Amino acid sequence: MDQPFAFASRVEPLYSSPVQNPSPSGSPPKMHSVKRFIPASFVVLWATGFIGARYAMPWAEPFTFLAARFVLAAVLLAALMAALGSRRATRKEALHATGAGILMHGVYLGGVFWAIHRGMPAGLSALIVGLQPLITAVMAGRFLGEAILPRHWAGLTVGLAGVVIVLWPKLGTLGGGVTAETLAASLVSVLGMSAGTIWQKRFASGGDLVAATKWQYVGGASVMALASLAFETRTVVVNGELIFAMAWLVLVLSIGAIFLLMVMIRDGEMSKVASLFYLVPAVTAVIAWLLFGEQLNLVQIVGMAIATLGVGLATAQPTKA
Repeated sequence: MDQPFAFASRVEPLYSSPVQNPSPSGSPPKMHSVKRFIPASFVVLWATGFIGARYAMPWAEPFTFLAARFVLAAVLLAALMAALGSRRATRKEALHATGAGILMHGVYLGGVFWAIHRGMPAGLSALIVGLQPLITAVMAGRFLGEAILPRHWAGLTVGLAGVVIVLWPKLGTLGGGVTAETLAASLVSVLGMSAGTIWQKRFASGGDLVAATKWQYVGGASVMALASLAFETRTVVVNGELIFAMAWLVLVLSIGAIFLLMVMIRDGEMSKVASLFYLVPAVTAVIAWLLFGEQLNLVQIVGMAIATLGVGLATAQPTKA
């Protein structure tokens, strides 16, 4: 599949490498066997990012925290490049990777962390962000000229209905953290991630993976540093929870999960990569329920089921006889 976000006309594995040469014994190569675990690993790791935000936000302002996180990730990746002898990015590659990083990390995570800092429950934030694949499909149709079929529009409508059902019990609740501002921030974060993945696929997929990811964090750190200077006091309370959250988010999310995402984007399975985000809200909601006791009632579960139905309808791949 050469064009990003193209809808396949046949059923294929969720993730596959462009080159799949069987071993002499007829079994898949070892590398391909390992790659089969990438999607599931990515979903679980990505979902824990919302939990890390919940741990960190009481002790640091969101933009300040993210600026420090991205700087640490960029420094670690620069050290990794030196250790591996990685090829340096060209000026064009660095600019495109920086632009993708501003959207994928700065706008996306900035919106998510700001909303959670203002009281948005982690599970509900993840549910809104979980609509990213649908928004990505619409943006791909608009900016990449890809066809959006009626069933895709139907899926978008059903998915949005599911989100409304999940959010409805929280709307208007005093101190509930669900306000017009936090909802708007969550929506902006979704748009940023969708635009960033399209940018990454179209302009920044070539070159060295480590170098490109480092420049992404340079872009994310730049926009978060400017936001911190403009809107925050940069007050930080250093304690065990903050240190744990920073270490987890830098090592597991900023390096581990993002590398998995970049590998999948590089291998060209963008429609399937985007569909992975459909699984994140349910995983995050369950983790938030277990760790923080966040509400998970029958209405929300029904809303999740409806949203899942919508995104499934939007990405269903017809089979051939």
